[in-house]
Amino acid sequence: MRSDALNPLFAEVDTLDGVGTKLKKPLDRLGLTRVKDVAYHLPERFVSRRAVQNLDEAGEGEQIVIALTPTEHRASRNQRGPYRVLAQDAVGNVLALTYFGRASYNAKKQLPVGEKRWVAGKLERYGDMLQIVHPDHVLEEGGESLGHLCEPVYRLSEGLTQPLIGKLVAQALERLPDLSEWIEPSQLDAQQWPNWRDALHLAHRGEHEAARDRLAYDEMLANALALMLVRADNRKRQGQPLHGDGRLRDKLALPFPLTGAQTRSIAEIEGDLAQQSPMLRLLQGDVGAGKTVVALEAMLIAVEAGAQAALLAPTELLARQHYETLRRMAAPTGANIAILTGRDKGKAREATLMGLMDGSIDIVVGTHALFQDQVAYRDLALVVIDEQHRFGVSQRLMLASKGKRTPHVLAMTATPIPRTLTLAQYGELDVSKLDELPPGRQPIDTRVVGIERLDEVVSGIARHIEGGGQAYWVCPMVRDSEEGDTAAAEARFAALRERFGDDVAMVHGQLASELKDAAMERFVSGDAKLLVATTVIEVGVDVPNATLMVIEQAERFGLAQLHQLRGRVGRGSEKSVCLLLRSGELSETSRARLALMRETQDGFRLAEEDLRLRGGGELLGTRQSGDAPFQLATLEQITRLLPVAHDDACLLVERDGGLDGERGNAARVLLYLLERDFGVRTLRGG
Repeated sequence: MRSDALNPLFAEVDTLDGVGTKLKKPLDRLGLTRVKDVAYHLPERFVSRRAVQNLDEAGEGEQIVIALTPTEHRASRNQRGPYRVLAQDAVGNVLALTYFGRASYNAKKQLPVGEKRWVAGKLERYGDMLQIVHPDHVLEEGGESLGHLCEPVYRLSEGLTQPLIGKLVAQALERLPDLSEWIEPSQLDAQQWPNWRDALHLAHRGEHEAARDRLAYDEMLANALALMLVRADNRKRQGQPLHGDGRLRDKLALPFPLTGAQTRSIAEIEGDLAQQSPMLRLLQGDVGAGKTVVALEAMLIAVEAGAQAALLAPTELLARQHYETLRRMAAPTGANIAILTGRDKGKAREATLMGLMDGSIDIVVGTHALFQDQVAYRDLALVVIDEQHRFGVSQRLMLASKGKRTPHVLAMTATPIPRTLTLAQYGELDVSKLDELPPGRQPIDTRVVGIERLDEVVSGIARHIEGGGQAYWVCPMVRDSEEGDTAAAEARFAALRERFGDDVAMVHGQLASELKDAAMERFVSGDAKLLVATTVIEVGVDVPNATLMVIEQAERFGLAQLHQLRGRVGRGSEKSVCLLLRSGELSETSRARLALMRETQDGFRLAEEDLRLRGGGELLGTRQSGDAPFQLATLEQITRLLPVAHDDACLLVERDGGLDGERGNAARVLLYLLERDFGVRTLRGG
C-alpha cells in the first residue's frame, strides 16, 4: 500500500489554487495531471539578471533589473504596430518599453506616467534607441524585483505562462512531506547531497548541480531496486524445466541458414529453459537479424517438452503478421499454431479458447487479449514478448501468472538499446544479441533529398511501380497540425492518389482496425503498390517486394526510429533504396542524424549516437508511452551515477534485508513515489 504521506502528492492537479477546467487542458499536454508532476516539472534553464543603477552600467543583450520612471505613452497609428512607453533611468537616460498586441493593455495599467517602477528584461537596441521588449516583470517595489535576479524558465504549452507555472510549482512544493532518507548515508555524505525535500526546492531555485544529481539518482535507485526485486522474485519462483528432443526443430523450413549470432542465442535460451528457475531473457536484434526464427526455435523447445508457448505482440497488425510467418515456417513440423486478438469473436474465439484449455493448440500468437481473465491454458510454459519496450514490467508479471508454474519469458526488441541503458531499462533480464544479418541481404542505399525535389521523387516512384516494385511513403503525422508545416499522411495520400489512383493505400494509428488491416492486406498481396503511412509500420511489417522507402520530413524522427522505418525495405534479395526527404531549415543535430543514416546501417552504433545526440530524456527516438526509464536523469548523469545506484540497490537487497529494515521502508516509499511499485508488488506474490 502507498504510504499516506504521499497522498497530497498524488492529488489531482485541480486541487491547486487557480486550476480549473480551462487550465487543466494545457497542463495535461505537459503531462502535469497530479501535484507530484508539477513538483517534478523542473526548469529547462535559468535567466540570470544583474541589478543596475542606470543604463550606462548595462550592456546590450544583457538581462537587467532597473528602476525607471515612465514619461510618455505612444500608441502606433497602425493597429499591428508596437505600443511604446518611454521611460528615464536615475540619471535621465531614455529607454523604450515596447509591447505588441494585447500586451499593451497591461502596459497602460502597470506604467503610469511619473511613477517609479522596477523593470526586469533584456536590454536591446532598435535604431538609435535602447529598448526592452515585453518586460518580464514590472513591479512597484525594488526589493521584490531583486528576487528575480535568477529566474527559472519552464517548458510551457499553449495557454500557460511562466508566472502561472511558477505559482503552481510554489504551491506543489509547499505540499511536499518530510520523508525518511533512502540513500545510503555514506553515499549522501560523499556527494554532499541535500535531502529529498530540499533538493526539489533547490532545483527550482537555481542551477544547483547537487540537487539535480540527487533527484536523478533517486530515479536510478528506484529503477535499479524495482528491477532487482523482480529478478530476485523470479529466482525464488518454481519454473518448469523444458528439455526439447529436437524432433520438431529438425523439420523446420527456414528461408536462410542460421547465422552465428542466431545459433549462439538459441543455445543461451535452451540453457535457460532447462533450468528450474524461470528464464528472463532479452533478445536484442537489429532490423532484419532474424529474431522471429530464434523465437520459433524457443517455442518449439516448449512444444517438444509437451507444454504450450505464447507470443505477445503490441498491435493486431504485428500479431497477424507473426502468425502468418510462424505458420509458414512451422508447417512441416505439424505444430498447431493459433491467433487470438481482441477482434476475434463468436465461434472462432470459442474454438481457440477451448484449444488453449485442452492443450490441442501448441503455440498462440496474439495481442493483450492473451492475458484476459477468460483465457486459460492447459500448460503455458514459455511467453515470448515482441517489441518489449511497449509492455511495462507490470504487464509481464500479469502474463507470468497464467501458467501452472511461472512461465519462462523471452522478451524481444528490434530497437537496439545503447549499452549505457541496457542496465537501466532491462536490469532484470539476461541479454542475447543478434548482431549479424542473414546471408544474401544487400545494404540499403540511403540518400538525403531536399523537399524542393518532391516532384522528382514522385516521378521516381512512378517508374519504380511501372517496373513491378512497391514502395512506402512515411509521414510524421496523421493530419496537418495548426502550424501547417508538418507533412500529414491524409493530405499526402490525397495528393498521391490523384497521380496513382487505386494503387495507393493508407494506414495510420487512428484508422479503425478493419480499415487498417484491409489496407495492409492490399499492400501485402501486391494489389496496392504504394503505402502511405505514419510510424505504425515502424516494426514488424514485412513485404519483401517493397524496395523503396520515402520518409518525409525525416529530420523530425529520431535515429532509432529512422533506422526502424528504413528496415521495412531491404527484406528480400533485391537492391533497396531509402530516401530521406528533408525540409529547408535543419538544426545541427538533425543534420548530424541524417548524415549518420547515410553512413551506417549498424543499429547498435546508431542507438549509441542517437542517445549522444538526444541526451537521456527522449530515449530511442520517442518517449515511449511513459516507459522511458528516466524523466529527469541526463545521459551524463546516467553514465556517471547508474553504476553507483545499481550497487546501492544490491547493498539494500543483500545486506540491509531488502525492504524490511529502516532504510528499506524509506526505499519502499521511494518506489511508490516514483511509480516503480511493480517492484513492491513482487514482494506480495506478483
